[in-house]
Amino acid sequence: MPKFKSGFVAIVGRPNVGKSTLMNHVIGQKIAIMSDKPQTTRNKIHGVYTTQDMQIVFLDTPGIHKRQSKLGDFMNQTAFNTFGEVEAVLFLADASEGFGGGDRFIIERLKNVNTPVILILNKIDKIQPDELLPMIDEYRKRNDFAEIIPISAKLGSNVDTLLQQISKYLPEGPKYYPDDQITDHPEQFVCAELIREKILINTREEVPHSIAVTIEDMKVQDNGVVHISAVIFVERDSQKGIIIGKQGALLKEVGRLARHDIENLLGSKIFLELWVKVKKDWRNQDRVLKDLGFHKNS
Repeated sequence: MPKFKSGFVAIVGRPNVGKSTLMNHVIGQKIAIMSDKPQTTRNKIHGVYTTQDMQIVFLDTPGIHKRQSKLGDFMNQTAFNTFGEVEAVLFLADASEGFGGGDRFIIERLKNVNTPVILILNKIDKIQPDELLPMIDEYRKRNDFAEIIPISAKLGSNVDTLLQQISKYLPEGPKYYPDDQITDHPEQFVCAELIREKILINTREEVPHSIAVTIEDMKVQDNGVVHISAVIFVERDSQKGIIIGKQGALLKEVGRLARHDIENLLGSKIFLELWVKVKKDWRNQDRVLKDLGFHKNS
């Protein structure tokens, strides 16, 4: 009988290259939020993929970017810290944008990593086939990648091949999580992230990066309905007004959309209460960042 293989794999790359989309596709359920806004993922999200032969624990990391706040420092360091913790690193690049300065910055950091690095050229559905080989050559000149695999995470193209290639780098090992477990984050964390995703979708300009969401209370009532009370933090009074919207319209829409995804996640009806509070300049305050779960050792 073949031995069972298991291990940890980090997904890194610039913001908005499709890291969360890839992990959600592999897992088969939304556990990492997605939007067209950069820097959507802030924490290291663990997704668990299990078959009869192997178990891969994916670490979906924040997009590596030019920092503009202490929160930005935390996000970059969270991604860098994964390099030495895993059996393989998946470096995701956006094929539709081509090689850029952000990719060069990440590759320079990856050159000092002993872990095998697999280059994933994502979004190949957005380019012409004859553009792919020159792009592969461009990246190959920059680093000695263990593998180079073109995919479309959105469409699922070539993702099965990617999983097969990852298995080559996994050692024989235990099953870290039960077959039916898809993440090691508590339900409260995923619920908060789903609420934040709906705000990202419905707001623009400076608001998306100025919000944080925490679950204050979550309990099952006698009728089986899960009561969830969540707080949305913003940095300025003007942002609070934007989040609430005219006559509360935007907050109601956020609640409606979030409730749908959370009910799918929990498999039960929920009652969702949303509150909006102001924490001035929270992204640059160490104490507030710690209270909101952004720990430097995460």
